Amino acid sequence: MTGRAIRNLYYITHLDNVPSILRHGILSHEEIQRRELDFTAVYDSDIVSRRSQISIPDGRTLWSFANLYFQPRNPMLYRVALEQDVDHLAVVAVKTKALARPDIMLANGNAAHRSTIVVPALERNQFLEEIADIHNLTWWNAEDGSKRRIMAECLVPRLIEPSLIDAIYVANSRVAEALQATVGRSTHVIAEPRMFFEPTTAMQVTPTLALVVGDMFFSRMQTLTVSVNTVGVMGKGLASRAKYQFPDVYVRYQDVCRKRQLRMGVPYLYKRESSFHEELADDPGSFTRGQETWFLLFATKDDWKQSANLDGIARGLTWVQENFGTEGIKSLAMPALGCGLGNLSWADVGPLMCQKLGALGIPTWIYLPAGKTLRQEWLTPNYLLG
Repeated sequence: MTGRAIRNLYYITHLDNVPSILRHGILSHEEIQRRELDFTAVYDSDIVSRRSQISIPDGRTLWSFANLYFQPRNPMLYRVALEQDVDHLAVVAVKTKALARPDIMLANGNAAHRSTIVVPALERNQFLEEIADIHNLTWWNAEDGSKRRIMAECLVPRLIEPSLIDAIYVANSRVAEALQATVGRSTHVIAEPRMFFEPTTAMQVTPTLALVVGDMFFSRMQTLTVSVNTVGVMGKGLASRAKYQFPDVYVRYQDVCRKRQLRMGVPYLYKRESSFHEELADDPGSFTRGQETWFLLFATKDDWKQSANLDGIARGLTWVQENFGTEGIKSLAMPALGCGLGNLSWADVGPLMCQKLGALGIPTWIYLPAGKTLRQEWLTPNYLLG
């Protein structure tokens, strides 16, 4: 991996700061203070104050640098997106010419963390080889080091010139249109919901039920559904993702399979005591307290080698109807059950799920099968609700 292989570097900021950035460039905190410029903070005071007190090997503090990320969809943006309205956020894409500066410093993780190593520009080639995989990471965890690597930073002293700004990313087309009208056509403004952990598409079926396209494991719903078999094998699909991203879910899943607590028609609700936002966000502190994340283990087949069983899915959805209130489920995310590796058709599963879940009266998102083209008539309320 070389500097040329990197598409851009990225700066996270508040939308209100974009016009100033296009005029003055991306400035370090120290430079902002020196110029006495107004800006809207995107990070909380703890993050800002910590960076003002941390020095790199030559004695300068992190306040002397503007920090750019190699991967914008990272734990820091996740934290900011949880703390603030994503409509108020922007990610500024910077040309890779910034990497050619001889005065930059490179951090192999969050530069404010004690375990992070900061090296000078002379070591850029080895550094870039070490972080070569972070552009392919769609999720991360602390155990394998991916949470640290995906936060790698390029530290640029004082100022990144406006001429190096390549584009501005925002969370949706509505915000993009408004910002484009403000900054003019000379700057590319791009709506990229996925970057901000938002669904790329959302279609309302009822006031509380929506069909979405996106990554369910970044959902903000209280309860996430994992479709599984009853023999304790998480081999492919969403189950495999849950196994590696949330190992405790896998351990609980195997346990309830052995005890026969999970059966066709009888899902198992794992009331996880902690929020997975604490694991995904960078140094979340106390802001996620009280935001528990539960996992609904929902059997769609008995053996992993089989196709999904539509009747068993129907019985499982009836269980959800009858038990969500007493179990304390406040909001629910669920994949299109059996429509991936289970070989069922959305034409059959969609109406069943929407009619069962649409009556719950709690926020519910059904994640449409990834990579499949569905007929538009199968997505209409008339078809789905009967």
